[in-house]
Amino acid sequence: MLWLTFAPITTASAHHFHVSEATVGWLSEVFPLVYVLLAIPAGMALDRWFRPALIAGATLTALGGLVRLGGDGFGVALAGQVLVAVGQPFVLNAITKLAGEYLPAEKRPEGISYGSAGIFGGMLLGLGLGPVLGSSGNLHTLLLVNAVFASVALVALAAALRAPGIGGEHEDTLEPSGLRAVWNDRLIRNVAGVSFLGFGVFVAVTTWLQALLSHSGVSSDTAGGLLVGMVVVGIVGSAVVPAAVARRGQTFGLMRVSALGASFACLMLATLDWLPGFAVAVALIGFLLITSLPVMLELTERRAGVNGGSATALMWMAGQGGGIVIAVIVQVVVHHPTVAFVLMAVAAAGALPLIDAASRVAEAEDLGLAQADEAITLRVGA
Repeated sequence: MLWLTFAPITTASAHHFHVSEATVGWLSEVFPLVYVLLAIPAGMALDRWFRPALIAGATLTALGGLVRLGGDGFGVALAGQVLVAVGQPFVLNAITKLAGEYLPAEKRPEGISYGSAGIFGGMLLGLGLGPVLGSSGNLHTLLLVNAVFASVALVALAAALRAPGIGGEHEDTLEPSGLRAVWNDRLIRNVAGVSFLGFGVFVAVTTWLQALLSHSGVSSDTAGGLLVGMVVVGIVGSAVVPAAVARRGQTFGLMRVSALGASFACLMLATLDWLPGFAVAVALIGFLLITSLPVMLELTERRAGVNGGSATALMWMAGQGGGIVIAVIVQVVVHHPTVAFVLMAVAAAGALPLIDAASRVAEAEDLGLAQADEAITLRVGA
């Protein structure tokens, strides 16, 4: 929510701070830049000192919100945003670790689903509150609401974390080479590639949908409505579907359906010239790609064990990197919507070989375990 405070009211914010709109853009763009720098250190800190690291991230978030109330200058706003951006990787990377520390195994997929849905719910709040409270040019009310929200969240989180998790802390068991072990895991590496492509397509769609659909006469307000709808259906899907998928052992099946469905939806956008068709395609992209995020995070948490924070950081970094790369590629052909959407369809379909490779790793390990169990049974019988 604090990340996107100024994004929907760029013009009003530029007028308020007496700077250009491009300068206001840095209030949002600082977040991915800081995240890339701090994602891995934050993940390692969460693996070693989970509760203190998470509280530190929440404290920086609240402190940044309060700093923004300290003056009307752009420098004060940027200082507050930097503090929130530094706290962001500790909060985002904690989603899977929180479930692993505080929930029994059968409830962890559901917990990760709610945490992931909360991310996109915060995006909706940020996009919605700005025009309602800050469009007049007087940002104080908007910043005050943000600061109160962040401060209440800090207090509530600190109270919830007073008790140790059921999984216990891992200072004594964490491997010094935990990050290396995570990267050397072929399954996690392949899933990181899926995150790169899938989240990259999602970021490219959210970044360029309005510009691409304008060639079909779709207004910016209508495109904005399509994006809001995309996030809403994704929130619903991410809160409901992943837990059921995990219970049925259909993780890789959902990932395959999501890659194929997102590719098909991008081809719909490339070939159709009909607003209802655009709406269906964009809703499919949001539902499938946002719903896949907690599924991949849960798989990563389960696979990485005590190194879950580092593994989650790797997933987020891959997704952020994919967003930058694919969005830049689409920017080059933004005046050719058909080409742009076809490129995004190819990127989404490109995740399929990676999903199959990850699935083969899991199946080979399951087969190996089954063969070992059978050998043990035969030896005991003999």
